[in-house]
Amino acid sequence: MRDISELENAIGIKFKNKDLLLEALTHRSYLNENKDWRVNHNERMEFLGDAVLELVVTEFLFKNYPNPEGEMTNWRAALVNANMLSQITNEFSLDKYVSLSRGEAKDTGRARQYILANAIEALIGAIYLDQGYKKSGEFIEHFVLGKLPQIIEKKLYRDAKSFFQEQAQERVGITPTYEVLEEWGPDHARNFKVGAFLEKEMAGEGEGPSKQEAQQLAAENALKNKGWD
Repeated sequence: MRDISELENAIGIKFKNKDLLLEALTHRSYLNENKDWRVNHNERMEFLGDAVLELVVTEFLFKNYPNPEGEMTNWRAALVNANMLSQITNEFSLDKYVSLSRGEAKDTGRARQYILANAIEALIGAIYLDQGYKKSGEFIEHFVLGKLPQIIEKKLYRDAKSFFQEQAQERVGITPTYEVLEEWGPDHARNFKVGAFLEKEMAGEGEGPSKQEAQQLAAENALKNKGWD
């Protein structure tokens, strides 16, 4: 693992308790190969950080936008989904600092995206525990809320499943269906591959940590594949 002080410099936060930062960066798989590692894995911290992230984003939207609740819910979902969060981690190279097992470290696909999305939530939880709500809010405002204008402008908040259904019914008179093609992983980290079908034609597929997210990604891919986006 690289020197975590480099990460502190990149995010502009110096931790009082370095073990909180270490825990946020420790994936469950790392402990399987390093039994004497001095901190726990980051899943509990991710649970906390997820709640802090949602509250900060919700509070910001409530104070700054007079839009209906449904619109703000969609914007928030677009800001805090795994795809967006994993992209945000590239801004401070979080991937370099997360401790993974040798097997997990080799996987650079979709599974790594979820690991990084979970790690940034754990990082937010660690900032909250170390320096409080205000500092964690500043981090979220800088790295996450800065993406809101492009989400609104490019309509990235759109519900892909609903839009795909509208387009499919309008263009070909078919209501899409979804089928789980594959599922794998332990109960705490389940993954699903889902196909979006127009009758017998598979128009797109997607992978995610829940059937719902995999369906959304399958719908997005189907829209692109059909040229309906």
